[in-house]
Amino acid sequence: MTAKTRKSFIDYLKLKNLKNTSQRQAIVEIFCAGRGHVTAEDLHRKLSQGGRRVGAATVYRTLKLLCECGLAKEARFKEGVTMFEPDVEKAHHDHLVCTTCGRTVEFYNDTIEKLQETIARRHGFTITTHRMNLFGVCRDCRAKA
Repeated sequence: MTAKTRKSFIDYLKLKNLKNTSQRQAIVEIFCAGRGHVTAEDLHRKLSQGGRRVGAATVYRTLKLLCECGLAKEARFKEGVTMFEPDVEKAHHDHLVCTTCGRTVEFYNDTIEKLQETIARRHGFTITTHRMNLFGVCRDCRAKA
């Protein structure tokens, strides 16, 4: 985690009159050091394996705080499963999600982005944000079938 990220999170906690605890700092450190998408349960497991005593509810609440302050994004690729990814200086991207194994591939395509803007204008919309998740079966899972 960069010093800027740490300061942003601490400033947000102060704004919300919340304490900057060692548990929250450990969660943020591990989360920001990771790559890709994780569930709160995944993060809790990593913390436990590293000898950190942090409750699962604290992990989930801290991830929600990170989303609120713009340092993380929440995504739901499968019904009932919420995943989180760091959103610090990360460029916009979309996702391909395997419905068999859960593998997620991030991608960006300028043509798709421009087409979305064209469609929005045609219908009188101004896009403020969007998420695109394409669901299917990955090459590896198709090969196993």
